[in-house]
Amino acid sequence: MRVPVRIVLVGTSHPGNIGAIARAMKTMNLDDLVLVSPKDFPSAEATARASGADDVLSQARMVDSLSEAVADCGFVVGASARLRSLTWPTIDPRSAAKEMWSKIAHTQVAAVFGPEHSGLTNEDMAYCQKLVHIPANPDYSSLNIAMAVQILCYELRMASIDFESFLRDEAPASENPLANAQELEGFHQHLEDLLADVGFLNPDHPKQLKLRLRRIFHRASLDRNEVNILRGVLAALSPDSSNKTEKNLTNKN
Repeated sequence: MRVPVRIVLVGTSHPGNIGAIARAMKTMNLDDLVLVSPKDFPSAEATARASGADDVLSQARMVDSLSEAVADCGFVVGASARLRSLTWPTIDPRSAAKEMWSKIAHTQVAAVFGPEHSGLTNEDMAYCQKLVHIPANPDYSSLNIAMAVQILCYELRMASIDFESFLRDEAPASENPLANAQELEGFHQHLEDLLADVGFLNPDHPKQLKLRLRRIFHRASLDRNEVNILRGVLAALSPDSSNKTEKNLTNKN
């Protein structure tokens, strides 16, 4: 059974890792690979390390930003080699695979991996509903990125056994699909702009407030209808809206 999960690589520096990841994906029946600003691709080294997974490489898409890579995704998991100072919902690969399969019937799902040496930034994390952390040996927890992808892909394939019959026979149709990353980003920007306008958020010194706000709404798993309602509320609360209302009342009087 094909595993319909997108693997997104951000800023990969070594082309050999891209090839090894393509091989890891194909062995577990994944084929949707998106590369965000790779340092060196296409590459003969990537093809050599793919060891026959040339089809995964040939259909890989290259984009300029993570927002573009996950724009149509309603559930995004980010891979983190370290636990963050800012608390973010974190799960292990097995739990992540089960939760990802539970969303697949209703939305596009993605797993995001950051650059080899630095990992995901806080800005990247803002697009992720959850982080997946591999509980490796605490005295030597460094995993090559292709190994990390292989572990998650394996768990996704194993979880597919449990969900295959559910998806075929029991998955209910969703009248209101989950909001995708592009729709959520529009809402978050709308909220942040309004908070800046009323003086609650200092855009020059946002600290971790923006991420904390996003974490709140990620937990809610908003669907498209709910996002539209919230944006309507924000529009009604905006200073411009109040001014327009006052002008309308003045004109009527």
